[in-house]
Amino acid sequence: MAKKGHVSETPATALLRANGVPFTEHPYEYVEHGGAQHSAAVLGLEPSAVVKTLIMQDQSAAPLVVLMHGNRTVSTKNLARQIGAKSVEPCKPEVANRHSGYLVGGTSPFGTRKAMPVYIESTILELPRIWLNGGRRGYLVGIAPEVCVQLLGATPVQCAIEE
Repeated sequence: MAKKGHVSETPATALLRANGVPFTEHPYEYVEHGGAQHSAAVLGLEPSAVVKTLIMQDQSAAPLVVLMHGNRTVSTKNLARQIGAKSVEPCKPEVANRHSGYLVGGTSPFGTRKAMPVYIESTILELPRIWLNGGRRGYLVGIAPEVCVQLLGATPVQCAIEE
């Protein structure tokens, strides 16, 4: 198990605290391109319970957030169809950083620079607890999945593909 420690406040943790959301902090050693699979392995978590925060855009370059299981990928075709878009694609890292205010690899859906619609893979909401980025590389927070709906207005979608 990773060492328990306090990480300095981020916009994400500030938002969670301001809304009285209980969360646990899970710092780990960040590895470039390690992703959710790496953090799950290091922290001893189930990869499907570690949730990736993906910044994507529709055909008109309007940004959106997709929350996906750490061991799955997004079917952009299915997502586009469900949200009424012609197409959806991942943002380039520098564009994602600009929209979210976070560095790719440290993107949290909470406390983003721009307000963006949030979509969550529906099966994530069936999990008892999830871990997602707390707003810094090498830092996850553990929360109840329904917080994503309550605080972010996340819309459930079904667009997961097995990796």
